[in-house]
Amino acid sequence: MPATAETRINFRTDPETKEAATRVFDTLGIDMSTALNMFLKQTVRNQALPFTPSVDTTANMEARRQAFAREGRRFDTVDELRSFYGD
Repeated sequence: MPATAETRINFRTDPETKEAATRVFDTLGIDMSTALNMFLKQTVRNQALPFTPSVDTTANMEARRQAFAREGRRFDTVDELRSFYGD
């Protein structure tokens, strides 16, 4: 069986992102190369990005802030939630 050939990919990122990602990968017990290979293989396997890119609108960002801060309307039951949204 022939040895697997490898190729090198170079890309640029800012130092802060690299350091933050390295800390996450260290916690997971993998290195940067392994993490990037996982990303590439998952992309090929699914024929799509392994996450859903989106544009955060001001309304989405505010809703997320409220949710994390536990602000806004609260519902005790699913029926109450459905009733509020007219379902």
